Amino acid sequence: MLSMQKFRLTVFLMPVTASLLAALLGALGGYLFGHALALRSARARLAADAFQISAMVRSYLDESNAVIAAANASPYPRCSHADLTFMRSLVFHAQYLRDAGRMADGRLECSAILGREGLSQAAFSPDLTLPDGVEVYRDLPPYRGTPDTILTLQKGGAFVVRDPRIERYLYSVNLHFTFTVLDTMTHTSSRLSGKPVFAEGAVTDRDADGQVDDVLYASRCLTRNAGCITTYTPVSAAILADRLQNVSFTVLGALAAAFLGLVAALQYRRRSSMEQQLRRAIAMRDLRLVYQPIVQLATRRMVGAEALARWTDEEGFEVSPEVFVPLAEKQGFVRELTRQVVRQALTDFGPTLNAHPGFRLSLNATASDLHSPGFLSYLEQAAKSASVQPSSLVIEITESSTARGTVAVETILRLRESGYSVHIDDFGTGYSSLSYLQDLAVDSIKIDRSFTAAVGTGSASLAILPKILAMADALHLDVIVEGIETERQAAYFAETGQPLFAQGWLFGHPVPAEQFHRLLAADRERFKPPVLAASSSPAFPNCLSEQA
Repeated sequence: MLSMQKFRLTVFLMPVTASLLAALLGALGGYLFGHALALRSARARLAADAFQISAMVRSYLDESNAVIAAANASPYPRCSHADLTFMRSLVFHAQYLRDAGRMADGRLECSAILGREGLSQAAFSPDLTLPDGVEVYRDLPPYRGTPDTILTLQKGGAFVVRDPRIERYLYSVNLHFTFTVLDTMTHTSSRLSGKPVFAEGAVTDRDADGQVDDVLYASRCLTRNAGCITTYTPVSAAILADRLQNVSFTVLGALAAAFLGLVAALQYRRRSSMEQQLRRAIAMRDLRLVYQPIVQLATRRMVGAEALARWTDEEGFEVSPEVFVPLAEKQGFVRELTRQVVRQALTDFGPTLNAHPGFRLSLNATASDLHSPGFLSYLEQAAKSASVQPSSLVIEITESSTARGTVAVETILRLRESGYSVHIDDFGTGYSSLSYLQDLAVDSIKIDRSFTAAVGTGSASLAILPKILAMADALHLDVIVEGIETERQAAYFAETGQPLFAQGWLFGHPVPAEQFHRLLAADRERFKPPVLAASSSPAFPNCLSEQA
């Protein structure tokens, strides 16, 4: 009887024990997750605060330099009544300044607020000198005596005094920060404002985010002034700030469905934070470019390259362009993404395009770019800065982006009139009719890779290909076939008898610029001397006649 009772007790206790253990593990997991989430939120807040303060400091330094320059250019006799009135006007209209005046050899001569009398005649030495020659004094009499550090900046005989209320305001909103600058006299970083360095070995002389001992920090630097803002907070304070969130995750983790809830919460947070991560990646220029060859199918000679954007998010996951480009377009910042791609691609390929006039670099544009009034002017400015001729560039637009009507047609016409070639990417997905394609007046169409993948499968979609090729031939358009990965696919399109161009893994994977240039050099060597006559193709007009 005793054994049976023990057995029943064991049967009863096993699920209870398992449930308690699961609840304990869930609670621990919830606590750890909430802890990590709180730290991540704190880092994001620190980075945002550092950016905000650096913007304020940049404005303060710019204003100080402007007032100093204006004071040095004063048309009135030095320290005259008119000169003091002029400087008072400068201070009155300044946002960050308390006073301005004249200084010579470290001695105060006059002040817009204090006048000419009662100023100390002592000669003061600057505490540090900024890279632009501005000398910095801390707590000069008669400005000394407040609990806040009073900064005086001097150059060329004129000085300005910072309004201490700026720093007082930052402290009032509980921002912990320090502002360090490079002293050109000692070649070391010195604290100009804020609190002392918060931890031994803290990184305050370059852009950085991290943790030293028990302190989280974020540093953002002002390149021109060699100064850096560092915001920081103790880990314990970061956890305390999100204590409600921490408790919530701990309680949820104790529930039977905690694991699924945590996974769902993690996925939701990842999706919701993707936009901000992408914005930061664009702002910090963390996007990278790879380039995939475009070849003449008959000879397999490289005649161009397509620039493709790649992004790895802050968790280390590779995000597809099919995800982050529409996200940027939907949220209204795709213009910045496109401009970064254009700028980097022209930097990578400027010398190559000048050395090989027949070679073409393809850049992708979205529907929003076509509708942006500044797209063409920026493109022209970037090409000019890189000394690249418009005839060396191809603008690729998706077939779906052309469905938005008159603006797209007008932009395409303006691009072509400026000398750029225009290709329709992913052609065959169902938007462009024959008449509409004729109205677009593009140079080339790129057959969507779905048709290429259908080769050898018996798919009915292959029946559309002869019509597309006939349409292109009738309109005198070049055709580029995307997604060729096998010799069988290449042979299928080669047997059509039309002079086609091709792109796909069979001819080369997307690679960084340096590796692409090596491949291009090998390709040029392989085709030296040229073996075919010049092509009359409008998309790649001189690529075959070009001397290697």
